[in-house]
Amino acid sequence: MKKRKIIALAACAAVMAGGVTACGDDDKRGSGAGHMYGAALASNPQSLDPQFAGDPSSATVIKNMYSGLVMKDSSGSIVCCNAKDYSVSEDGCVYTFDLRDDNYWFFDTNENDVIDDDEYFPVTADDYVFALRRLLDPKMHSPYAREFACIKNSQRVLEGSYSTEAVGAAALDDHTLQITLEYPCAEFLGLLTTPAAFPCNEEFFISTKGRYGLDDRSVMSNGPFYVRQWFYDPYGSNNILYMRKNTVNERDDYEVLPTFVSFSIQDSEAEVRQCFKEEETECFTAMKVGGYNPKKYSVVGQKATTLGLIFNPDDKLYSNKELCKAVAFSADREALRGELDGDMQIAYGIIPPAVDILGRSYRDLASDKQFDMFDREKAVECLAKAKEELKISSVESVKIIVDSGTVDSRYLHLLSQSCQESLGIYIGIEDLTSEEFNQRIADGNYSIALYPLKADFNSGLAVFGEFDKNPCLKSAAGGLNVSESILQCPSVTELVNSYADAERTLLEQHGFIPLFYKNSYIVANKDNEDIIYDPFTGAVDYRIAKNYS
Repeated sequence: MKKRKIIALAACAAVMAGGVTACGDDDKRGSGAGHMYGAALASNPQSLDPQFAGDPSSATVIKNMYSGLVMKDSSGSIVCCNAKDYSVSEDGCVYTFDLRDDNYWFFDTNENDVIDDDEYFPVTADDYVFALRRLLDPKMHSPYAREFACIKNSQRVLEGSYSTEAVGAAALDDHTLQITLEYPCAEFLGLLTTPAAFPCNEEFFISTKGRYGLDDRSVMSNGPFYVRQWFYDPYGSNNILYMRKNTVNERDDYEVLPTFVSFSIQDSEAEVRQCFKEEETECFTAMKVGGYNPKKYSVVGQKATTLGLIFNPDDKLYSNKELCKAVAFSADREALRGELDGDMQIAYGIIPPAVDILGRSYRDLASDKQFDMFDREKAVECLAKAKEELKISSVESVKIIVDSGTVDSRYLHLLSQSCQESLGIYIGIEDLTSEEFNQRIADGNYSIALYPLKADFNSGLAVFGEFDKNPCLKSAAGGLNVSESILQCPSVTELVNSYADAERTLLEQHGFIPLFYKNSYIVANKDNEDIIYDPFTGAVDYRIAKNYS
């Protein structure tokens, strides 16, 4: 049996996926503990159900409210959280977790901010079993179910041919959880760090009568904070979600420092920025930032998004594969080397640099230069074939639609000029607001779009999952599903190779042409340290945050 023992969360976390960090001398500055954080959400959370929710506002609250069996530490390594330790069978298919006996559910039932004995009770192995059964229940329609298809019988459960009781998860006793897989899966521990694998208490879930996660009376906490109040009126103002430190879950391996986190619920990212400007929130996150004095603000970016060209499968010209290949072969990314600022990086691959494997960027393990397909001669050959197939003598001009709220299109102009020189096609740029861009994509009202591809958690598996879930990317993948082969990788070495093979397979469809890796940012006042930002889920984690104002 291979044993892994508990490793404490680093006291000065540099990043989980990216965060505001400056590990200074606490003896001189004080502990930074006990602060009430003013925060802001760009929208009302859709749900606080970890097995279902996916929007950034929900992800932030869930991250601060729950905890799971394992977690990623500051280096990106997977360490124990609510599990004291765990073992893996020799065949890599049976995981046995020994749970901590000091992790509790807390449900706030009074108004005096005093925790009574009848308001908390232990989290048990049954709570993890029920969570996994809910996740894989086809009636639940969880967006994360397919990513857990490695669990024994999950496929038959999802198809409805087996009941959820057949899911390969069992409570051997209150503090021993056993999960059995269909096959060895190097991705499995990473999947267990995600909210989809957080526990759910069956008795409480049933008591909410279908409202689980939808209001402050229908949620429980087993993490660092609990929801004290959640008020939202879509026609009113002063909408808030107020969280308080969950003292029943204080533990020795790390200290939850803030006492409160008070979120104002706004209607847009622009309103959140205004709150930051008016010093009503300690930080904000965004895809585009600028003009923040580094002496006053901390600005940290992580390249978690891949910007690539997609083609409308119903377009009269760009539904033609040879024409798409011509564009792919004509993109001379090297012409941009030295032109890009720190916000963007040349991309040849699909997986962005922020995706890590055991604490190392996947792009360090598998260089994307192997996917460089720039070839002017091939571009011209493909263009000639396209004209022949389309029975046209020339290709009319086209505009690439761009979400100006995500990216500055000036670098795309330089790249489009390279394509024009190779193909003799005028390729213009049409900047749109985020709302306009998303509507045009949904309506199919575009020929070519610069599409921001971002996974819903830190994993190459999640990146490829977007090609299965997202209609416009599914078309770009040519109907291929590469996720299943990735789940069946038993080792990290095979996982890296499988990622690269999957990238190559998708790129050879020429429906998604990666051009840039793009930063996601967290901006905070310099008085703050250790606010941790996950650029994939959009979650902002305050559990070890410090404020010295």
